[in-house]
Amino acid sequence: MPKQEVHISQLENYLPPGTYEAVLGYLRQYKVHLTVARERKSILGDYRHQTHHDNHRISVNGNLNKYSFLITLLHELAHLLTFEQFGNSVMAHGKEWKIIYAQLLDQFLKHHLFPPDIERELLISLRNPAATSCAEDDLLRVLRKYDAAGSKFQLVEEVMLHSTFRTNDGRLFEKGRKLRKRFQCKEINTGRVYLFSPVYEVEVV
Repeated sequence: MPKQEVHISQLENYLPPGTYEAVLGYLRQYKVHLTVARERKSILGDYRHQTHHDNHRISVNGNLNKYSFLITLLHELAHLLTFEQFGNSVMAHGKEWKIIYAQLLDQFLKHHLFPPDIERELLISLRNPAATSCAEDDLLRVLRKYDAAGSKFQLVEEVMLHSTFRTNDGRLFEKGRKLRKRFQCKEINTGRVYLFSPVYEVEVV
């Protein structure tokens, strides 16, 4: 996946006001090699731990709004801090990571650097941070409000019943009924039925 180096002076452009110095402190302290990636549907960011040959490496999608970018970066920094303390002896999103991630979030929340609606959802997520930084459906819905206007994508839950939509890999689906938490959608070409998260982004045809 194409990535680009981010000069330390440019990082501020990706972050909400008032957060740059705190983030910079972590990156410098742990000698993090940070890159910004093009849009990746499957992940928002990733972390690669330090080796004998490389520093810690973090990448974050560059198309995220500033609040999503910061939350994703903190998610990956929590992996770094967990590795520093426990190495590979704990689960990637186990209780150790959850505690460290919650502590990181709290440092920013106590200064009220997020809008009230995002802050409210983050406070809820502190009770049990999800395995992905924007996995909580309600948090994702709130964060989308801060995306740039004019997006051609909608959430599956916003698509009308029996309408056709396209996924990022080009496949076409007809939206079906909701089954518990997910929607049953039929692939047009094969007739196979798949379950979609209500907050999965698609393009209506």
